[in-house]
Amino acid sequence: MSLDVSPALLEQAERGEVDEADFVDCVRTSLPFAWEMISSLVAQLKVDGGQFADNQTPPPDEHARGQLLRALASDAIRGALQRHFGVRLAFQNCHRVAVFPLDSSVDETLARFTSVRNQLLNQSPELRDC
Repeated sequence: MSLDVSPALLEQAERGEVDEADFVDCVRTSLPFAWEMISSLVAQLKVDGGQFADNQTPPPDEHARGQLLRALASDAIRGALQRHFGVRLAFQNCHRVAVFPLDSSVDETLARFTSVRNQLLNQSPELRDC
């Protein structure tokens, strides 16, 4: 799954530095399922409070799953999304995305969420091929 890069954004990259807001907009339009999921989790975290908000519903199809994988597997995309939304992102399996506030008071919760133990506990036979 690749980003749909406009000629203007590509030209920016060829000249040197890219405006991160333009890059984030490219991600938003190229990966709408991933964008909507992360946006809704950020909104949920703001409304509900707590230490994190996460999604446990598998994507509706492989195209949507691919968008999540693309957004969260790329350091550049993931970093830009974290800066844009002001959160830390965590990812398990091929659909469990979580957003954590930047507040250091949730560091232990984030460490548990991303631990080897919790990765193993979050496995299921239905997700074997995701």
